[in-house]
Amino acid sequence: MPRKRVVQRDGSSSAAGKVQGSAKVQTKGKPSRWWLTGGVSAVFVIVFLSPYLQKKVPELIQHLVYAHRIRVPFFVDLSRPADRSLNHTINMYLTSEVGISLGVWHTVPERLGKEAHGKDLAWYQNAFRDGSPVFIYLHGNTGTRAETHRVGVAKVLSALGYHVLVPDYRGFGDSTGEPTEAGLTTDALYLYNWVKARSGNSLVIVWGHSLGTGVATNTAVKLSEQGKDVPAVMLEGTFNTARQPILVHPFTWYYWKFPGIGYFFPEPWAENKIVFPTEENLKKMTCPILFLHAEDDQIQVAQQLYEVAASAQNAERVKLVSFDGSLGYLHNGLYRDPLLPDIIKKFVLSL
Repeated sequence: MPRKRVVQRDGSSSAAGKVQGSAKVQTKGKPSRWWLTGGVSAVFVIVFLSPYLQKKVPELIQHLVYAHRIRVPFFVDLSRPADRSLNHTINMYLTSEVGISLGVWHTVPERLGKEAHGKDLAWYQNAFRDGSPVFIYLHGNTGTRAETHRVGVAKVLSALGYHVLVPDYRGFGDSTGEPTEAGLTTDALYLYNWVKARSGNSLVIVWGHSLGTGVATNTAVKLSEQGKDVPAVMLEGTFNTARQPILVHPFTWYYWKFPGIGYFFPEPWAENKIVFPTEENLKKMTCPILFLHAEDDQIQVAQQLYEVAASAQNAERVKLVSFDGSLGYLHNGLYRDPLLPDIIKKFVLSL
C-alpha cells in the first residue's frame, strides 16, 4: 500500500512572507527603470536583430534537424574504412551534381575479401558485375558513415554475400554542400543510377534508416515517375510527418520554444521545407517493402505505416518484422540481432 506523503507545516512560510514583504518596500519605485530597460531591449531586438534572425535561424534549424555538423565518431579518417574494420571496402568520391562531392564506402561480399586486398577503384566497380545483390544504405541524421551501427549493417550485408554502398549525404562527413530534402533525394537518385549503370541485372535494394527512410521513399517514388522501379525497399526505424504535427514531430526535441517564435517562423522550416511525405510515398510505391522495427524505439509509427503500405499493395509484398523491446535495440541496434541475417536473406530470395 503506497505511503501517504506528509508535509510538515511550521512557521517558516509566514516568516518568509515577512522577508518578502520587506523586500518589496525597499525596492518600491524601481519598476519604472526596469520597464525602460526592457522597452529599449525590445526595440533593439525588433529593429536590429529581427532581420538577422529571420535569415539565420532557419539555417540553425536546418543544422539541428540534420545534425550533420556532429561528425561522430571523432578523429576518424573517412578515407580509410579499414580503420573501422572494413577490410574489403574502398572509399570513393562521387559527384551527384555540380559542386557536390559525396564520400561513399563500397564494401564487396565477404567471399571476395582476400581478392579485394590492395585493389583499386576500377576493380571494385567491375566487381558489381558478379551478379550479387547490391544494397544502398541511406543512414539517418547525425554523424557519418563511420558510426558503429552503420559499419555493423555493412558487415552483416557483406557476410550475406551482398555488395554494400554507404554514402554520406551532402554536408555529412567529408561530403560537400549543405543538406536539404531535395538535395538528399538527388544524392540518393544519383547513387542508384550510378550503381545500376555498373551492376547489370543485379538487384539493387535501397535500405533507409531513420531520416534515411524518408530519403528512401522519396527516391523510390522519383524513380517510379521516371519509369525505373526499385526492386525493393527496406525501412528501419521509420517516421511519419503526415500524422505527427510539429508539436509531436519526431525531431521536436531539436527545437527551442521561445515566446514569439511564431512571428519569425510561421512554419519552423519555411525557408527550407523538410517534409519527407513517407505516408504519401508508400501509397504510390509498388515494390516489395520490408519494415524493420524495434519495439523500444522512441519513434513508434512502423505499424501505422505498414498498414498504409499493405493497403496500397498487399500483405504478400509488404512485410513488418518487429523485435522485442526487452532486447534493448532502441533506434540504432537492430544490426546486432542474430536473426537479422536470415530475415534479410529470406526477403532478398523472395524478390
